[in-house]
Amino acid sequence: MLDEAIRKDFPLLDRVVHDGKKIVYLDNAATSQKPRQVLDALNEYYEQHNANVHRGVHVLAEEATALYEGARDKVAAFINAPSRDEVIFTKNASESLNLVANMLGWADEPYRVDSDTEIVITEMEHHSNIVPWQLLSQRTGAKLKWFGLTDDGRLDLSNIDEIITEKTKIVSFVLVSNILGTVNPVEAIVRRAQQVGALVLIDASQAAPHMPVDVQALQADFVAFTGHKMCGPTGIGVLWGRQELLEDLPPFLGGGEMIETVSMHSSTYAPAPHKFEAGTPPIAQAIGLGAAVDYLSAIGMDKIHAHEQAITEYAVRRLLEVPDLRIIGPATAEERGAAISFTLGDIHPHDVGQVLDEQGIAVRVGHHCARPVCLRYGIPATTRASFYLYSTPAEVDALVEGLEHVRNFFG
Repeated sequence: MLDEAIRKDFPLLDRVVHDGKKIVYLDNAATSQKPRQVLDALNEYYEQHNANVHRGVHVLAEEATALYEGARDKVAAFINAPSRDEVIFTKNASESLNLVANMLGWADEPYRVDSDTEIVITEMEHHSNIVPWQLLSQRTGAKLKWFGLTDDGRLDLSNIDEIITEKTKIVSFVLVSNILGTVNPVEAIVRRAQQVGALVLIDASQAAPHMPVDVQALQADFVAFTGHKMCGPTGIGVLWGRQELLEDLPPFLGGGEMIETVSMHSSTYAPAPHKFEAGTPPIAQAIGLGAAVDYLSAIGMDKIHAHEQAITEYAVRRLLEVPDLRIIGPATAEERGAAISFTLGDIHPHDVGQVLDEQGIAVRVGHHCARPVCLRYGIPATTRASFYLYSTPAEVDALVEGLEHVRNFFG
Protein backbone atom coordinates (compact mmCIF):
# COMPACT_ATOMS: atom_id res chain seq x y z
CA MET A 1 0.00 0.00 0.00
CA LEU A 2 0.98 3.64 -0.35
CA ASP A 3 2.70 5.41 2.51
CA GLU A 4 0.15 7.02 4.85
CA ALA A 5 2.37 10.13 4.77
CA ILE A 6 0.49 10.99 1.58
CA ARG A 7 -2.45 11.95 3.81
CA LYS A 8 -0.44 14.91 5.09
CA ASP A 9 -0.77 16.49 1.64
CA PHE A 10 -4.56 16.75 2.09
CA PRO A 11 -5.49 19.39 4.68
CA LEU A 12 -9.16 18.44 4.90
CA LEU A 13 -8.34 14.95 6.15
CA ASP A 14 -7.31 16.58 9.46
CA ARG A 15 -10.77 18.14 9.83
CA VAL A 16 -12.56 17.42 13.09
CA VAL A 17 -16.37 17.17 13.07
CA HIS A 18 -19.18 16.23 15.45
CA ASP A 19 -17.81 16.45 18.98
CA GLY A 20 -14.16 16.04 18.11
CA LYS A 21 -14.41 13.12 15.70
CA LYS A 22 -11.80 13.14 12.95
CA ILE A 23 -13.32 12.94 9.49
CA VAL A 24 -13.33 9.56 7.76
CA TYR A 25 -13.82 10.56 4.15
CA LEU A 26 -15.27 7.71 2.07
CA ASP A 27 -17.07 9.70 -0.64
CA ASN A 28 -14.32 9.84 -3.24
CA ALA A 29 -16.51 8.67 -6.13
CA ALA A 30 -18.47 11.92 -5.69
CA THR A 31 -15.39 14.12 -5.40
CA SER A 32 -11.83 13.74 -4.15
CA GLN A 33 -9.99 15.88 -1.67
CA LYS A 34 -7.31 18.29 -2.94
CA PRO A 35 -3.63 18.17 -2.02
CA ARG A 36 -1.76 21.29 -0.97
CA GLN A 37 0.13 21.20 -4.27
CA VAL A 38 -3.11 21.82 -6.17
CA LEU A 39 -4.34 24.45 -3.72
CA ASP A 40 -0.99 26.24 -3.97
CA ALA A 41 -1.11 26.21 -7.78
CA LEU A 42 -4.57 27.80 -7.74
CA ASN A 43 -3.51 30.48 -5.26
CA GLU A 44 -0.32 31.24 -7.17
CA TYR A 45 -2.23 31.69 -10.42
CA TYR A 46 -4.71 34.13 -8.90
CA GLU A 47 -2.06 35.99 -6.92
CA GLN A 48 0.66 36.22 -9.58
CA HIS A 49 -0.63 35.46 -13.09
CA ASN A 50 -4.36 36.21 -13.27
CA ALA A 51 -5.33 37.31 -16.80
CA ASN A 52 -7.42 36.11 -19.70
CA VAL A 53 -5.68 33.71 -22.05
CA HIS A 54 -4.75 33.99 -25.73
CA ARG A 55 -4.43 37.14 -27.83
CA GLY A 56 -3.17 39.33 -24.98
CA VAL A 57 0.34 40.70 -25.52
CA HIS A 58 1.05 41.82 -21.96
CA VAL A 59 3.11 39.72 -19.60
CA LEU A 60 0.23 38.46 -17.46
CA ALA A 61 -1.74 37.25 -20.48
CA GLU A 62 1.30 35.46 -21.83
CA GLU A 63 1.97 33.80 -18.46
CA ALA A 64 -1.66 32.75 -18.05
CA THR A 65 -1.73 31.36 -21.58
CA ALA A 66 1.47 29.39 -20.99
CA LEU A 67 0.06 27.90 -17.78
CA TYR A 68 -3.30 27.07 -19.37
CA GLU A 69 -1.84 25.48 -22.49
CA GLY A 70 0.80 23.80 -20.33
CA ALA A 71 -2.03 22.07 -18.48
CA ARG A 72 -3.27 20.74 -21.82
CA ASP A 73 0.18 19.28 -22.46
CA LYS A 74 0.14 17.59 -19.05
CA VAL A 75 -3.30 16.05 -19.58
CA ALA A 76 -2.33 14.84 -23.06
CA ALA A 77 0.72 13.08 -21.63
CA PHE A 78 -1.32 11.69 -18.70
CA ILE A 79 -3.74 9.87 -21.03
CA ASN A 80 -1.15 9.16 -23.78
CA ALA A 81 -2.96 11.26 -26.38
CA PRO A 82 -1.24 11.29 -29.79
CA SER A 83 -1.64 15.08 -29.95
CA ARG A 84 -2.22 17.86 -27.43
CA ASP A 85 -4.76 19.30 -29.88
CA GLU A 86 -7.03 16.33 -29.18
CA VAL A 87 -7.56 17.48 -25.56
CA ILE A 88 -10.61 19.72 -25.11
CA PHE A 89 -11.28 21.43 -21.80
CA THR A 90 -14.91 21.48 -20.64
CA LYS A 91 -16.46 22.27 -17.28
CA ASN A 92 -17.05 18.60 -16.35
CA ALA A 93 -17.57 15.13 -17.81
CA SER A 94 -21.28 15.82 -18.26
CA GLU A 95 -20.47 18.69 -20.61
CA SER A 96 -17.99 16.48 -22.46
CA LEU A 97 -20.66 13.82 -23.04
CA ASN A 98 -23.23 16.42 -24.08
CA LEU A 99 -20.68 17.93 -26.45
CA VAL A 100 -20.31 14.65 -28.34
CA ALA A 101 -24.06 14.04 -28.44
CA ASN A 102 -24.72 17.48 -29.92
CA MET A 103 -21.86 17.23 -32.41
CA LEU A 104 -23.31 14.01 -33.77
CA GLY A 105 -26.80 15.46 -33.93
CA TRP A 106 -25.58 18.33 -36.10
CA ALA A 107 -22.95 16.43 -38.09
CA ASP A 108 -22.97 15.61 -41.78
CA GLU A 109 -22.60 12.06 -43.01
CA PRO A 110 -21.04 9.68 -42.18
CA TYR A 111 -21.35 10.72 -38.54
CA ARG A 112 -24.86 12.15 -38.44
CA VAL A 113 -27.36 10.58 -36.04
CA ASP A 114 -30.88 10.54 -37.53
CA SER A 115 -34.08 8.48 -37.60
CA ASP A 116 -32.43 5.66 -39.55
CA THR A 117 -29.69 5.15 -36.96
CA GLU A 118 -29.23 3.72 -33.46
CA ILE A 119 -27.52 4.84 -30.25
CA VAL A 120 -26.22 2.25 -27.76
CA ILE A 121 -25.57 2.79 -24.05
CA THR A 122 -25.80 0.52 -20.97
CA GLU A 123 -28.13 0.14 -18.01
CA MET A 124 -25.32 0.99 -15.57
CA GLU A 125 -24.62 4.49 -16.92
CA HIS A 126 -24.54 7.65 -14.86
CA HIS A 127 -27.45 9.89 -15.80
CA SER A 128 -24.93 12.11 -17.62
CA ASN A 129 -24.45 9.29 -20.11
CA ILE A 130 -28.16 8.54 -20.43
CA VAL A 131 -30.00 11.84 -20.63
CA PRO A 132 -27.93 13.41 -23.47
CA TRP A 133 -28.64 10.36 -25.62
CA GLN A 134 -32.32 10.40 -24.73
CA LEU A 135 -32.45 14.05 -25.79
CA LEU A 136 -30.62 13.28 -29.03
CA SER A 137 -32.94 10.35 -29.70
CA GLN A 138 -36.02 12.50 -29.12
CA ARG A 139 -34.66 15.26 -31.34
CA THR A 140 -33.55 13.08 -34.25
CA GLY A 141 -35.76 10.01 -34.07
CA ALA A 142 -32.78 7.71 -33.60
CA LYS A 143 -33.46 4.48 -31.68
CA LEU A 144 -31.89 4.26 -28.22
CA LYS A 145 -30.75 0.76 -27.17
CA TRP A 146 -28.82 -0.53 -24.18
CA PHE A 147 -27.05 -3.49 -22.65
CA GLY A 148 -28.72 -4.93 -19.57
CA LEU A 149 -27.11 -6.12 -16.34
CA THR A 150 -26.46 -9.56 -14.91
CA ASP A 151 -27.48 -10.42 -11.37
CA ASP A 152 -23.90 -9.91 -10.15
CA GLY A 153 -23.62 -6.37 -11.52
CA ARG A 154 -21.86 -6.90 -14.83
CA LEU A 155 -22.87 -6.05 -18.38
CA ASP A 156 -24.86 -8.73 -20.17
CA LEU A 157 -23.10 -8.96 -23.53
CA SER A 158 -24.79 -12.20 -24.57
CA ASN A 159 -26.72 -10.33 -27.29
CA ILE A 160 -23.98 -7.93 -28.34
CA ASP A 161 -24.50 -8.60 -32.05
CA GLU A 162 -28.19 -7.72 -31.71
CA ILE A 163 -27.56 -4.58 -29.69
CA ILE A 164 -24.70 -3.18 -31.80
CA THR A 165 -25.76 -3.44 -35.44
CA GLU A 166 -25.01 -1.90 -38.81
CA LYS A 167 -27.38 0.93 -37.85
CA THR A 168 -25.40 1.86 -34.74
CA LYS A 169 -23.73 5.27 -34.97
CA ILE A 170 -22.36 5.61 -31.45
CA VAL A 171 -21.72 3.29 -28.50
CA SER A 172 -21.26 5.21 -25.27
CA PHE A 173 -20.44 3.40 -22.02
CA VAL A 174 -18.73 3.78 -18.69
CA LEU A 175 -15.30 2.25 -18.10
CA VAL A 176 -15.88 1.86 -14.35
CA SER A 177 -19.37 2.10 -12.86
CA ASN A 178 -19.84 4.77 -10.22
CA ILE A 179 -22.47 2.72 -8.37
CA LEU A 180 -21.52 -0.92 -8.99
CA GLY A 181 -17.75 -0.52 -9.17
CA THR A 182 -17.74 -2.82 -12.21
CA VAL A 183 -14.81 -2.52 -14.62
CA ASN A 184 -16.30 -3.11 -18.05
CA PRO A 185 -14.83 -5.27 -20.87
CA VAL A 186 -13.77 -2.46 -23.18
CA GLU A 187 -12.07 -4.64 -25.76
CA ALA A 188 -15.13 -6.75 -26.60
CA ILE A 189 -17.41 -3.72 -26.95
CA VAL A 190 -14.94 -1.71 -29.00
CA ARG A 191 -14.23 -4.66 -31.28
CA ARG A 192 -17.92 -5.12 -32.08
CA ALA A 193 -18.43 -1.38 -32.61
CA GLN A 194 -15.51 -1.27 -35.03
CA GLN A 195 -16.94 -4.22 -36.97
CA VAL A 196 -20.04 -2.19 -37.81
CA GLY A 197 -18.30 1.17 -38.18
CA ALA A 198 -19.79 2.75 -35.04
CA LEU A 199 -18.02 5.40 -32.99
CA VAL A 200 -17.14 4.68 -29.36
CA LEU A 201 -17.28 7.13 -26.45
CA ILE A 202 -15.95 5.99 -23.07
CA ASP A 203 -16.87 7.72 -19.81
CA ALA A 204 -13.68 7.40 -17.76
CA SER A 205 -14.77 9.60 -14.86
CA GLN A 206 -14.32 6.76 -12.35
CA ALA A 207 -11.25 5.37 -14.09
CA ALA A 208 -8.89 8.28 -14.81
CA PRO A 209 -8.43 9.11 -11.09
CA HIS A 210 -7.73 5.52 -10.09
CA MET A 211 -5.83 3.63 -12.77
CA PRO A 212 -3.69 4.26 -15.86
CA VAL A 213 -5.88 5.39 -18.77
CA ASP A 214 -4.29 5.16 -22.21
CA VAL A 215 -6.61 6.48 -24.89
CA GLN A 216 -4.64 4.80 -27.64
CA ALA A 217 -4.81 1.41 -25.93
CA LEU A 218 -8.56 1.81 -25.37
CA GLN A 219 -9.01 2.34 -29.14
CA ALA A 220 -12.05 4.53 -28.50
CA ASP A 221 -12.96 7.59 -30.55
CA PHE A 222 -13.74 9.78 -27.55
CA VAL A 223 -12.90 9.59 -23.85
CA ALA A 224 -14.45 11.86 -21.21
CA PHE A 225 -13.48 12.47 -17.58
CA THR A 226 -13.61 15.16 -14.92
CA GLY A 227 -11.01 16.93 -12.81
CA HIS A 228 -12.60 17.14 -9.37
CA LYS A 229 -12.57 13.36 -8.87
CA MET A 230 -8.79 13.20 -9.47
CA CYS A 231 -7.47 15.73 -6.95
CA GLY A 232 -8.23 18.69 -9.22
CA PRO A 233 -10.69 21.56 -8.71
CA THR A 234 -14.33 21.56 -9.67
CA GLY A 235 -15.35 23.25 -12.92
CA ILE A 236 -12.92 21.45 -15.23
CA GLY A 237 -13.49 18.40 -17.41
CA VAL A 238 -11.80 16.81 -20.39
CA LEU A 239 -12.95 15.42 -23.69
CA TRP A 240 -10.34 13.61 -25.73
CA GLY A 241 -11.24 12.89 -29.35
CA ARG A 242 -9.44 11.56 -32.39
CA GLN A 243 -8.09 14.51 -34.34
CA GLU A 244 -9.68 13.60 -37.68
CA LEU A 245 -13.08 13.46 -35.98
CA LEU A 246 -12.58 16.80 -34.27
CA GLU A 247 -11.67 18.31 -37.62
CA ASP A 248 -14.82 16.95 -39.31
CA LEU A 249 -17.44 17.44 -36.58
CA PRO A 250 -19.24 20.77 -36.00
CA PRO A 251 -18.83 22.86 -32.83
CA PHE A 252 -21.45 22.80 -30.09
CA LEU A 253 -20.99 26.28 -28.60
CA GLY A 254 -20.31 29.50 -30.50
CA GLY A 255 -18.48 32.57 -29.27
CA GLY A 256 -15.06 34.06 -28.80
CA GLU A 257 -11.87 32.09 -29.41
CA MET A 258 -13.54 29.25 -31.32
CA ILE A 259 -13.67 31.25 -34.54
CA GLU A 260 -11.25 31.91 -37.36
CA THR A 261 -13.13 34.71 -39.12
CA VAL A 262 -16.53 36.29 -38.50
CA SER A 263 -18.71 38.43 -40.75
CA MET A 264 -22.35 39.35 -40.47
CA HIS A 265 -23.13 36.64 -43.02
CA SER A 266 -21.04 33.67 -41.87
CA SER A 267 -18.16 32.44 -39.74
CA THR A 268 -15.32 29.98 -40.05
CA TYR A 269 -13.92 28.05 -37.11
CA ALA A 270 -10.55 27.68 -35.46
CA PRO A 271 -8.87 24.27 -35.48
CA ALA A 272 -9.42 21.92 -32.55
CA PRO A 273 -9.19 22.15 -29.61
CA HIS A 274 -10.15 25.85 -29.65
CA LYS A 275 -13.03 25.08 -32.01
CA PHE A 276 -14.80 23.49 -29.03
CA GLU A 277 -13.77 25.97 -26.30
CA ALA A 278 -15.98 29.01 -26.85
CA GLY A 279 -15.56 32.01 -24.57
CA THR A 280 -13.28 32.47 -21.62
CA PRO A 281 -12.25 28.95 -20.58
CA PRO A 282 -11.87 27.61 -17.01
CA ILE A 283 -8.32 28.94 -16.76
CA ALA A 284 -7.57 28.51 -13.07
CA GLN A 285 -9.36 25.17 -13.03
CA ALA A 286 -7.28 23.84 -15.93
CA ILE A 287 -4.11 24.97 -14.18
CA GLY A 288 -5.29 23.22 -11.04
CA LEU A 289 -5.98 20.06 -13.03
CA GLY A 290 -2.47 20.28 -14.45
CA ALA A 291 -1.11 20.42 -10.90
CA ALA A 292 -3.25 17.41 -9.98
CA VAL A 293 -1.87 15.48 -12.94
CA ASP A 294 1.65 16.35 -11.78
CA TYR A 295 0.81 15.13 -8.29
CA LEU A 296 -0.73 11.83 -9.38
CA SER A 297 1.99 11.18 -11.95
CA ALA A 298 4.73 11.72 -9.37
CA ILE A 299 3.18 9.00 -7.20
CA GLY A 300 2.45 6.75 -10.19
CA MET A 301 -0.95 5.61 -11.38
CA ASP A 302 0.13 1.96 -11.20
CA LYS A 303 0.93 2.40 -7.52
CA ILE A 304 -2.33 4.23 -6.87
CA HIS A 305 -4.28 1.46 -8.59
CA ALA A 306 -2.49 -1.25 -6.61
CA HIS A 307 -3.16 0.60 -3.35
CA GLU A 308 -6.86 0.92 -4.13
CA GLN A 309 -7.16 -2.72 -5.14
CA ALA A 310 -5.71 -3.73 -1.78
CA ILE A 311 -8.03 -1.37 0.11
CA THR A 312 -11.04 -2.55 -1.89
CA GLU A 313 -10.22 -6.21 -1.33
CA TYR A 314 -9.99 -5.55 2.40
CA ALA A 315 -13.21 -3.52 2.37
CA VAL A 316 -15.19 -6.19 0.52
CA ARG A 317 -14.01 -8.83 2.97
CA ARG A 318 -14.84 -6.72 6.04
CA LEU A 319 -18.21 -5.53 4.75
CA LEU A 320 -19.33 -9.07 4.03
CA GLU A 321 -18.79 -9.78 7.73
CA VAL A 322 -21.59 -7.34 8.61
CA PRO A 323 -24.90 -9.19 9.13
CA ASP A 324 -27.67 -8.34 6.65
CA LEU A 325 -25.31 -6.36 4.41
CA ARG A 326 -25.71 -6.92 0.67
CA ILE A 327 -23.20 -5.58 -1.82
CA ILE A 328 -24.86 -4.33 -5.00
CA GLY A 329 -22.46 -5.25 -7.78
CA PRO A 330 -19.51 -7.63 -7.93
CA ALA A 331 -19.03 -9.14 -4.48
CA THR A 332 -15.32 -9.73 -5.08
CA ALA A 333 -12.44 -7.29 -5.42
CA GLU A 334 -11.55 -8.63 -8.86
CA GLU A 335 -12.42 -6.52 -11.90
CA ARG A 336 -13.98 -3.79 -9.83
CA GLY A 337 -13.16 -0.22 -8.91
CA ALA A 338 -12.91 1.40 -5.50
CA ALA A 339 -16.61 2.22 -5.01
CA ILE A 340 -18.77 -0.26 -3.10
CA SER A 341 -22.54 0.19 -2.88
CA PHE A 342 -24.56 -1.81 -0.39
CA THR A 343 -27.82 -2.14 1.49
CA LEU A 344 -28.14 -2.98 5.17
CA GLY A 345 -31.20 -5.09 5.86
CA ASP A 346 -34.34 -2.97 5.68
CA ILE A 347 -32.65 0.17 7.04
CA HIS A 348 -33.03 2.98 4.53
CA PRO A 349 -29.65 4.13 3.11
CA HIS A 350 -30.39 7.73 4.12
CA ASP A 351 -30.71 6.59 7.74
CA VAL A 352 -27.48 4.62 7.41
CA GLY A 353 -25.68 7.68 6.07
CA GLN A 354 -27.03 9.97 8.78
CA VAL A 355 -25.96 7.71 11.64
CA LEU A 356 -22.54 7.23 10.05
CA ASP A 357 -22.19 11.00 9.68
CA GLU A 358 -22.75 11.43 13.41
CA GLN A 359 -19.64 9.28 13.84
CA GLY A 360 -17.63 11.43 11.42
CA ILE A 361 -17.87 8.93 8.55
CA ALA A 362 -18.72 10.50 5.19
CA VAL A 363 -20.39 8.19 2.65
CA ARG A 364 -22.83 8.82 -0.20
CA VAL A 365 -26.46 7.68 -0.14
CA GLY A 366 -29.13 7.61 -2.84
CA HIS A 367 -29.22 6.25 -6.37
CA HIS A 368 -25.91 7.96 -7.27
CA CYS A 369 -27.30 9.37 -10.54
CA ALA A 370 -27.77 5.78 -11.68
CA ARG A 371 -31.44 5.17 -10.90
CA PRO A 372 -31.90 2.48 -13.60
CA VAL A 373 -29.43 0.33 -11.64
CA CYS A 374 -31.51 0.63 -8.48
CA LEU A 375 -34.64 -0.25 -10.46
CA ARG A 376 -32.86 -3.27 -11.94
CA TYR A 377 -32.05 -4.64 -8.49
CA GLY A 378 -35.33 -3.66 -6.86
CA ILE A 379 -33.91 -1.26 -4.29
CA PRO A 380 -34.77 2.38 -3.56
CA ALA A 381 -31.17 3.47 -3.03
CA THR A 382 -27.81 2.33 -1.67
CA THR A 383 -25.11 3.45 0.70
CA ARG A 384 -21.81 3.87 -1.15
CA ALA A 385 -18.32 3.88 0.34
CA SER A 386 -15.60 4.87 -2.11
CA PHE A 387 -11.85 4.94 -1.61
CA TYR A 388 -8.82 6.74 -3.00
CA LEU A 389 -5.05 6.93 -2.73
CA TYR A 390 -5.22 8.32 0.83
CA SER A 391 -7.73 5.74 2.14
CA THR A 392 -6.51 3.38 4.85
CA PRO A 393 -7.49 0.01 6.34
CA ALA A 394 -8.23 1.85 9.60
CA GLU A 395 -10.92 3.84 7.76
CA VAL A 396 -12.46 0.61 6.50
CA ASP A 397 -12.49 -0.66 10.08
CA ALA A 398 -14.16 2.57 11.21
CA LEU A 399 -16.84 2.06 8.55
CA VAL A 400 -17.53 -1.51 9.66
CA GLU A 401 -17.71 -0.44 13.32
CA GLY A 402 -20.01 2.40 12.28
CA LEU A 403 -22.32 -0.01 10.50
CA GLU A 404 -22.53 -2.16 13.63
CA HIS A 405 -23.57 0.99 15.47
CA VAL A 406 -26.23 1.60 12.79
CA ARG A 407 -27.60 -1.93 13.27
CA ASN A 408 -27.72 -1.50 17.03
CA PHE A 409 -29.32 1.94 16.73
CA PHE A 410 -32.16 0.56 14.63
CA GLY A 411 -32.51 -2.58 16.70
